Amino acid sequence: MAEPSPRHLLIPFAGRGSPACRAALPTLRLPNLEALLSRLSLAEADTQDESTRSPPHERALARARGISAPDGCIPWAALEARQAGIAEPGDREGWGLVSLCNWQVGIDDVVLGDPAAIEIDAAESAALLAAAHPFFEEDGIALHPSPTPGRWLARAHIFEGLATASIDRAVGHPISQWSPLAEAARPLRRLQNEMQMLLYTQRVNDDRAARGVPPINSFWLSGTGALEAGAPPADTAAPTVSDALRVAALRDDGLGWAEAWQALDAGPIAGLLADYTAGADVTLTLCGDRTAQRYAVQQRGLARWARSLFDRPRAASVLEAL
Repeated sequence: MAEPSPRHLLIPFAGRGSPACRAALPTLRLPNLEALLSRLSLAEADTQDESTRSPPHERALARARGISAPDGCIPWAALEARQAGIAEPGDREGWGLVSLCNWQVGIDDVVLGDPAAIEIDAAESAALLAAAHPFFEEDGIALHPSPTPGRWLARAHIFEGLATASIDRAVGHPISQWSPLAEAARPLRRLQNEMQMLLYTQRVNDDRAARGVPPINSFWLSGTGALEAGAPPADTAAPTVSDALRVAALRDDGLGWAEAWQALDAGPIAGLLADYTAGADVTLTLCGDRTAQRYAVQQRGLARWARSLFDRPRAASVLEAL
C-alpha cells in the first residue's frame, strides 16, 4: 500500500486583533483544531510587529515555497509571471502586481477598499488595461494581463528593490499609512494621480455606476521584487492556502469570522486530522496579525498519545497569541 501523501494547510487571519474578532474568540468551539494541535508540535514561529509590509501568512507562504526576500519585497508578481509563461525562468527583472481598486474618499483621509470586492470581469479589466497602457509605458513600465480580472502584471527595473505593502495589510486603512515612501516610488505616486483622472473618464465606470457597483478609481501596487535564480526550487510543493477567514477578518465581522472558523474546523481541519490519523505527514500553519506558527508531526509514542488525550490546548488561547 502506498504511503499517504504529505499535506500542508496554511490559514491566514486565524487570529485577528481587531475588536469584534477578538471579542468572538471566547465563543469559538473548534474540536478538530484542538484535537489536531494536541497531536502536532510547534515546529516554527515567526513573530514581527504589525508594521511589517508583508503579513505573517505571506512570510510563511514564501518560506514554504523556498523564497527568501526582505520585508515588502516578496516577489509574488515575478512568480505569477513565470507561472503564466510571461517571464522566462532566468528573468531577473523586477515585477509588481497592479490591483485595480476603489479608494474610498472621506473627510479626513482616503481609505483602500478591498480589490477582491470590486466585481470586475475580464472584459472590463482588458478595456482598462488598454487605456492605462500608454501611461505606464511612458514611465518604462510594461503591463501584462493577469489570469485574475482586475489585476495586471507590471515589469520594470523600478520594482527590483521597491518595498510595497501587501493588500491584506492596507485594506481598510488610510492610503498614506501604507503607500511606499521611497524616492524611487515618486513616479508611481504621480502615475496613481494620472490614473485617477483617466479612470474617471472611462466608459467602464459609467457602466459600473448603472449596475450600482463602486467605481474603479485607482490601483494598488504590491508583490514587488525579482526572483532569484532557482527560486522557488522546482520540487517545492506549495501549501494549500485557505482564504475562508479573510473577508470577515478585514471587515472586523466577528460573527462572520466565527462562522467561517466553524466551517473550517468541520471541513479542511477535520480532513487534515483524518489524514494524520491515517498516517500522513501533515503540517498546519496558523497566521494572525503578528505571528505565524507552523505545527508538524513529531515522533509518535506513548507520551504523545497520552498528551493528545489529556492535554488538549484551547483553540482560543492559541489563536489569541497570533
